[in-house]
Amino acid sequence: MISTARPRRSVLYMPGSNARALEKGRGLPADALILDLEDAVAPDAKALARDQIVAAVSQGGYGAREIIVRVNDLDTAWGSDDVAAIASCGADAILLPKVESSAMVHELEALMVASGAPDDMTIMCMMETPLGMLRADEISMASKRLSCLVMGTSDLVKDLQAAHTPERLPVLTSLGLCILAARAHGLAIVDGVHLDLQDDAGFAASCVQGRELGFDGKTLIHPKTIAAANEAFAPGVEEIAWSQKIIAAHSEAAAEGKGVVVVDGKLIENLHVESAQRLVALAGKIEELSVANAE
Repeated sequence: MISTARPRRSVLYMPGSNARALEKGRGLPADALILDLEDAVAPDAKALARDQIVAAVSQGGYGAREIIVRVNDLDTAWGSDDVAAIASCGADAILLPKVESSAMVHELEALMVASGAPDDMTIMCMMETPLGMLRADEISMASKRLSCLVMGTSDLVKDLQAAHTPERLPVLTSLGLCILAARAHGLAIVDGVHLDLQDDAGFAASCVQGRELGFDGKTLIHPKTIAAANEAFAPGVEEIAWSQKIIAAHSEAAAEGKGVVVVDGKLIENLHVESAQRLVALAGKIEELSVANAE
């Protein structure tokens, strides 16, 4: 499976039909951009949006940001043409909406191969329907190209006939199923959007909850939320310092033939060290991304 170490703290949706937004994306501090051909684009603007995305990505200038293109459903009039156009434009990944089976992933992969997609172009899956939740495990093992699951909580809440609540209790089961599937198969996973742009406190709380649940980051609908997401899903200074401390202490203990060590009164075992190593590696990747995008 593809490594999940790439930072995906902030994943911003941008409508492919908005040329100014595509240009603005080159300077935003988001870890990843989802250039959208689906929900954010009206039917009569689909072809224009596709052409604009291909031109923008082909031109480059997005630095080390991960560039993802969300295509239309493959059973629509636009889906296959979207894949054919995006496959060779230089994007990092294709995001498929409303994935409900491994067969849908296989169909996309076949189209990508037929369209000349490079081997390192990955597939991401929108998880946004009840059937998708029930088949999260099947979907997550469908292809070696899979890199990430993307939660679509707005559609999910609608299909569940549930409600948007501050604690998100109506979707916790669904979130958990997808996190389990992603981690079981070595995938990254990013949380759904927060719809109320005036609710800064609610957005911050959803980021904290998302990180606690195990998400790598959050999908966003406005650039003003990038900084808060980046901060929420990044390791803090104290976390990094503690992680480095227990890595060093455990290494010294291992050299002496000890399997465990006590640091500041806390018992440290290998499982703690593995988590610490992952956190320190992520901090390093975030720094690398920041430097690369500043150049």
